[in-house]
Amino acid sequence: MDLSLIKHAAIFADLTEAEVLHVAEICHEQRFKFGHVIFREGDPGNRLYIIAEGEVRISRDVPGSGEEALTVLKKGACFGEMSVFDRSERSTDAIANVDTVLLTITRSDFEILLDFNRDIAYKILWAVVRLLSSRLRVTNDNLRSFLAMSMF
Repeated sequence: MDLSLIKHAAIFADLTEAEVLHVAEICHEQRFKFGHVIFREGDPGNRLYIIAEGEVRISRDVPGSGEEALTVLKKGACFGEMSVFDRSERSTDAIANVDTVLLTITRSDFEILLDFNRDIAYKILWAVVRLLSSRLRVTNDNLRSFLAMSMF
């Protein structure tokens, strides 16, 4: 397993090499063919993913107009982590945009890792805070732009 993939994922970026090895121990590989649905909006959020090879399209179904692609994630990207942390349902669809290999970590394995490795938990949770703050800033900027455009 390529440890640099794990280290590249934003939530694991602060971990030492030894700590990344602990994460690697709970990773499993899954392969998806082009067009295969990895998860659907509303599915239980029971694992997070890191893209080892390929691309994943994150999208939502918009009633009356079909699928709206929100982003296409590339090698090294981590996704699906929100549902693992807050135990909620998936908020989007994730679809293999090409043949794709993912590293997956189940919620239960992830929780055990955090429970028994306080230093890892601390680093990951701070990384998640930074990641979510960054995403919120982007959302705020997008909303501001949308509102400005709708005024005309």
